[in-house]
Amino acid sequence: MRSIVGTLTVALALALALALAVALALAAAAAAAAAPAAQARTLHVGPGQRYAKPCQAIAAARPGDVIEIDARGNPYRGDVCAWSTNRLTIVGVHGRAHLEAAGHNSQGKAIWVIAGNDTTIDNIEFSGARVPDQNGAGIRQEGANLLLDHCYFQDNQEGILAADNPASSIVIDSSVFTRNGAGDGYSHNIYINHVRSFTLRYSYSTDARVGHLVKSRALRNYILYDRLAGEHGTDSYELDLPNGGLSYVIGTTIEQGTNTQNPNMLAYGEEANLNPDSHLYAVNDTFVNDLHHGDAIFVGSRVTDPVFAENDISTGSTKFVAQPNARRPHDCITSRPGFKDPARNDYQLEPTSLCRRTGVRPGSAQGFSLAPRFQYVQTASHTTRTDGGTVAGAFGS
Repeated sequence: MRSIVGTLTVALALALALALAVALALAAAAAAAAAPAAQARTLHVGPGQRYAKPCQAIAAARPGDVIEIDARGNPYRGDVCAWSTNRLTIVGVHGRAHLEAAGHNSQGKAIWVIAGNDTTIDNIEFSGARVPDQNGAGIRQEGANLLLDHCYFQDNQEGILAADNPASSIVIDSSVFTRNGAGDGYSHNIYINHVRSFTLRYSYSTDARVGHLVKSRALRNYILYDRLAGEHGTDSYELDLPNGGLSYVIGTTIEQGTNTQNPNMLAYGEEANLNPDSHLYAVNDTFVNDLHHGDAIFVGSRVTDPVFAENDISTGSTKFVAQPNARRPHDCITSRPGFKDPARNDYQLEPTSLCRRTGVRPGSAQGFSLAPRFQYVQTASHTTRTDGGTVAGAFGS
């Protein structure tokens, strides 16, 4: 009997010890998992702060940190840098923080060269980037995943230039790009190379110098509720998707000015090496061609799937969609669309406009709703749209 009891006592002790070890291991694992969040800090930049300049704080940052840049220290001149730290959030406070290149650059590329992943930049202005190869950008994005919100890019050779990264998704929200471009035709307001997806929404791109207002080679493109306007600039295409891809252009005003370098407005799939699943859906957009020449939508000869254009307004172009098999059943193509005040770039419709009666509910395509839910508001903002797309064009009210 004593032998059996002793054996049970030893077994119980071993079980208790094992349970305690497991509990301690689980607690240690939970603490390790929670450590990054617990260690996240807010670093302050500006007059009277620990860091006088943004790049000092960026160099000191750890993954997950937030960096607040005080706009009262504007402009931050010549402060340029590169980093590979992941999950940084950089925010302008007390106004929009302004980074002015002032003749400096990082790595011969940009004001900021971002090699880290999962970066958020909010309320920052970038200006004056110049480099010898004429690709000086406000931001050169090389890591995976970037969110820009309420940012401003002006007078750079490139506004933003994103390098090839098939794991990357880039989102630009409520931002402005103006007067970027080196004047060589190869530098643009926005240039996104081969990435997984690119989203531009509620944003304003205007007056590029010879280059495009927006150029993207992404596998998927979501151009939603924007204003792309040549106006007084010398831009080429207003929107260029040279490698095609699954692309949705919804609720966007696209205006071509008289000083354009190319008469076509939206170019799709005009280069070799089309991306897989090259389908273009252009729904409830407003195309205004002040040049009165060229195509609203120019489609490359390698694109075999028909472009789907629904509920759009097109005025001033020689052709609306330059593709014989394009599907465009309910578009309003007219020389008299009935805009409220086109001289002041107000392309909302008068109550008597015939384009108010041409639209239908556009449904969805490949799991993505084509019905416009918002409409653009100048500058780089938006409001809710309630008609579901039954009014043609980018504005439902």
